[in-house]
Amino acid sequence: MAKFKIKKGDMVIVIAGDDKGKEAKVLQVLPKSAQVIVEGCKMSKKAVKVSEKNPKGGFVAKEMPMSISNVKKAKGDS
Repeated sequence: MAKFKIKKGDMVIVIAGDDKGKEAKVLQVLPKSAQVIVEGCKMSKKAVKVSEKNPKGGFVAKEMPMSISNVKKAKGDS
């Protein structure tokens, strides 16, 4: 398993994809698939049925994993 310099909680800049240029916090690192989940980036909408937890149903926005090669550490974060 590869080791990465990016850890959970680090501030990163997205350098590729639809969210290019955004600066955000890493929520989770997935080392087996070499991916990260970044707060507010690569959002996906999921349809949700009506339930006790979600009485209205509708859509829920969720962050999806992106390749770790598409992000770099922000300058101020060491």
